[in-house]
Amino acid sequence: MSDLPNPGGTAVRLSAGRYEAVVHTVGAALARLTLDGTDLVLPVADDELAPSYAGKTLVPWPNRIVGGTYSFAGQDHEVPVNEHATGCALHGLMCFTDYAVVSSSRAEVALAADVLPRYGYPFHLRSEVTYRLSDGGLEVTIAATNVGGAAAPYGASSHPYLTCGLEPVDGCTLDVPAARVLTVDERLHPVALAAVEDEDLDYRGGRVLGAAQVDHAYTGVPPGQWEVSLTSPDGTVVSRLRADAPWLQVYSGDLVGRVAVAVEPMTCPPDAFSSGTDVVVLEPGASHRLTFTIDGEVSPR
Repeated sequence: MSDLPNPGGTAVRLSAGRYEAVVHTVGAALARLTLDGTDLVLPVADDELAPSYAGKTLVPWPNRIVGGTYSFAGQDHEVPVNEHATGCALHGLMCFTDYAVVSSSRAEVALAADVLPRYGYPFHLRSEVTYRLSDGGLEVTIAATNVGGAAAPYGASSHPYLTCGLEPVDGCTLDVPAARVLTVDERLHPVALAAVEDEDLDYRGGRVLGAAQVDHAYTGVPPGQWEVSLTSPDGTVVSRLRADAPWLQVYSGDLVGRVAVAVEPMTCPPDAFSSGTDVVVLEPGASHRLTFTIDGEVSPR
């Protein structure tokens, strides 16, 4: 029997009212969220290596950097490509870093870790992630502070998979209030922004997902806070994510058995370090926060 620590690190269990949650310290990841015992996000066991980045915190960039190369402040940088099928550097640098527990209580945990300077990202950030559970659901805040001496490019996201009690998503209704979508080529490299209706990727007002395969970044969301929801075929379970980020990635969960849909609020689009679109420039001493919530409804069948 292996005596290695769990792939998720330390499991922190939270509860408030009808909600329960589990947070894993590796990747500051959301491993479980239930309402009345019904899963609202794809669950990850304590001894399981999270499939397809489920629940992970994505910093200092979300999504991908094509080719692993980018330029910032007149300097060229190269980070390791970790998805060779697409030739991209995927999901930042902290997904498999063990965050320290700074504080915890029955309903809240605060985690922190340093994004240390390295080849390709020679900047020093302090990453802090807080999970706060209440009677109304889960609030997640991803914060970063530049503790180094030079301005740093930055982006943030999280990778929760919404689920309706692990029902197959083909029969679920997905509602994404976004008017534009970033089209991609066969290697998922960004191509151009398009109207969602022109790409048959329009989920405004709700639409049964069916057999559609979605792995796209959306924008053109309503001003202020927007809401994405996934509703079970019989309407008894609803899982919702709310944020005010300008971008979100939606993935139909093909690699997790199509029992959950990834909804990732993003501060910038894929390959933003190359395009410069919506990249946050953190000056020394400056901080940035991304906050989102997940809640749901469960009614008797």
